[in-house]
Amino acid sequence: MTRIAVVEGDGIGREVIPVAAEALRLLRPDWDQVPVELGLERWRRTGTAVDEKDLDLVSSCDAVLFGAVSSAPHGEYPSVVLRLRRELGLFANIRPVRGGACDLIVVRENSEGLYAGRERIEADRACTERVITRAGTERIARAACRVAAGRRKLTIGHKANVLAADRFFLEIARDVASGEGVPTDDAFIDALCLDVLCRPERYDVILVENMFGDILSDVAAYHAGGLGLLPSANLGERHALFEPVHGSAPDIAGRGIANPVAALRSVVMLLEHLGDLPDATRLDAAIERVLARGFVTPDLGGTASTIAFGTAVVAGL
Repeated sequence: MTRIAVVEGDGIGREVIPVAAEALRLLRPDWDQVPVELGLERWRRTGTAVDEKDLDLVSSCDAVLFGAVSSAPHGEYPSVVLRLRRELGLFANIRPVRGGACDLIVVRENSEGLYAGRERIEADRACTERVITRAGTERIARAACRVAAGRRKLTIGHKANVLAADRFFLEIARDVASGEGVPTDDAFIDALCLDVLCRPERYDVILVENMFGDILSDVAAYHAGGLGLLPSANLGERHALFEPVHGSAPDIAGRGIANPVAALRSVVMLLEHLGDLPDATRLDAAIERVLARGFVTPDLGGTASTIAFGTAVVAGL
C-alpha cells in the first residue's frame, strides 16, 4: 500500500494541510495517510521537535505532505525543515509559478549555499559559510535539465560578476546543460528578480542556488497572487516531500482565513510524482474552477474561510 506521511506542523500548517489531506483522501482512499507531529508545538510539549523515530517513520513512507514549521525562539533547536532535507537527501526544490503571463518553474538547489548549516557565532562576529560543491551543482543542474526537457530554455541565475562561488556554479551548470542538449542563458540574480516581475513571459525554467532560489520564487509569487498559491516539491534520489511555499504565518494562525491553495496544489504535485496523472489533473481543475468563480480567501480579496474553500474544491471533485 502507498503510504503518505502527513505533517501539519505549526501555525497555518494545521489549517491548510487537513484540507489538502481530505482532497487526497477523496481521490486516493486506497492510500494510507500516516500522521507525523513535528515542530514548535511538539517541542513546547515534549522538548523534542523531531527525533530519529520520526525520521525513520517519514523515510518509510512513499512521500511526505508537509505544512509549515515555526522556528524555535532563540534558536533553541535546529531547523526541522533543514534536517528533513538533509536526512532524506532532498536536494532539488521545484517551485512552479503560474499566473497571468507567468508560467515558469524555479529549480532551487536545496542542500548547499548559506543554508548548508556551517555557522558559528563568536564574541564579535557571526559567520555563515556559503558552500557550493561540484557534485551538488552537477546534481541540481541535471535535475533542472530534466524539468526543462520539452520546454523552451533554462536560465541560470547567479552573481558571477561578484562572487567566485557563483562563477563556479555557472560554469558547471552550463557544462551539464550543454551535455544534456538543453539551451541556456543566464542573468545576474538582482536583475533577474526585477525582470521576472516586469517581463515574466521571457522565462521558462530558472536554475538557482539555495538562497537565491528562495528569494526569486517568493518574488515570482507576485504573478500567481501571493505565497498562498504556490506549491513546491522537494526531491531526492529516493524520497519526496511536498509543501506550500508559505511559512507557518503565526500572525493569522487560528483565524481560519489561511489560503489552502498552495497546500492543495502540493497534493497535485505529489499525485504527479507518484504517477497518478488523472487524479492530479482532476484536483488541479477543481481548484481552478473554485478560483475562477471568485470564491477566495481574504488574501485574494474574498471572504471564504480555509475550510469553506476546501469544501468547495472537494464538492467539485
